[in-house]
Amino acid sequence: MSEVERVFRAEYGRSVAVLVRVFGDLDVAEEAVQDAFAEAVRRWPETGVPPSPAGWIITTARNRAIDRLRRESTRDDRQARSALLHARDEPEEVGAVGDERLRLIFTCCHPALNPAARVALTLRLLGGLSTAEIARAFLVPEATMAQRLVRAKAKVRDARIPYRVPGREELPERLRAVLAVVYLVFNEGYSASSGGALVRGDLCAEAVRLGRLVVELLPEEPEAVGLVALMLLLGARAPARTGPDGGLVRLADQDRSRWDAAMLAEGRELVRWCLRRGRPGPYQVQAAINAVHSDPPPTDWAQVVRLYDHLLVLTPSPVVALNRAVAVAEVDGPGPALALVDGLGGSLARYHLFHAVRAELLRRLGRDGEAEGAYRRALELAGNDAERDLLLDGLGSVAGSGPPPGAG
Repeated sequence: MSEVERVFRAEYGRSVAVLVRVFGDLDVAEEAVQDAFAEAVRRWPETGVPPSPAGWIITTARNRAIDRLRRESTRDDRQARSALLHARDEPEEVGAVGDERLRLIFTCCHPALNPAARVALTLRLLGGLSTAEIARAFLVPEATMAQRLVRAKAKVRDARIPYRVPGREELPERLRAVLAVVYLVFNEGYSASSGGALVRGDLCAEAVRLGRLVVELLPEEPEAVGLVALMLLLGARAPARTGPDGGLVRLADQDRSRWDAAMLAEGRELVRWCLRRGRPGPYQVQAAINAVHSDPPPTDWAQVVRLYDHLLVLTPSPVVALNRAVAVAEVDGPGPALALVDGLGGSLARYHLFHAVRAELLRRLGRDGEAEGAYRRALELAGNDAERDLLLDGLGSVAGSGPPPGAG
């Protein structure tokens, strides 16, 4: 990974958040930060990385934005003049940054935006995810997601949604969307939707950090605590999820000695805290499921199924039903699980894990021809190289002669 790419992953969201505060405009902030990183790509290989890369990006972005706004403001562009006046009211210092990212999350999660737009906009602005990556996370075409992002940013601008953490009385109504955003940021880090690396540790760490900040705001909110517990329990397994060659290692095959013991202990303690509160919600139940997976083997799959039953009542989504079917396969066998999975096909047709799970169940049932077709469909939809390699292994096991030419 190049130094510019490393700084991009670590500082993109922070830089955009700072520039939104400075200019009060999402488009201006995002374009300025992108311009600054483009300049870094051109200059840093020759001049070297500056002592404070994040400060260099923010300062360069701010200056580029001011120059562009000055040019545009002379053409009777009222939006440009407004952003320029907003910037003049801000202090010059950009090194001492408060928690701008949390403010940006609450801006993106304003009730004026629909739930899907809130999540997508935050992933774009804070996570630095491409439109294609966000589209894959939402299982929609890239063009559809591009339109949603444009409309969401226009809504923020036209509705004059404030850039701030709301007052305490406003927090509960925003909490669900904020937690959803934090979790999707974590998910993109834990299982990157594209690229060569399975895990993006920068996104995982940022999601945990933001989750802890939400808990600081609402310390008695079990769902916020449950989300932090879930991310810690999942994150603890990250070091063992890939082998020496970068390939994906299934949970059952992971070297548990590589799991992060401190993260596991904290995650389990937070699950116990939630259980004592007796106000279960989706993140708490998912955390409990992963606490069971963190217990010494053999896994209590019957308990996992019961927890998924509860989760389906709270969150009746096809993805939850798919995960429940995986647990059912361990309790009742692949046949009953396949019947459950086949009932989900219409809603998950573009989801590569649906076809991967179906392929695995068909393979276990000895229906290799059908399993081959399911593996091929999963490969068409998967964007991450590590996941594709595992799917190719599965395809080779049922196709007999290995993967087809060009499948990798």
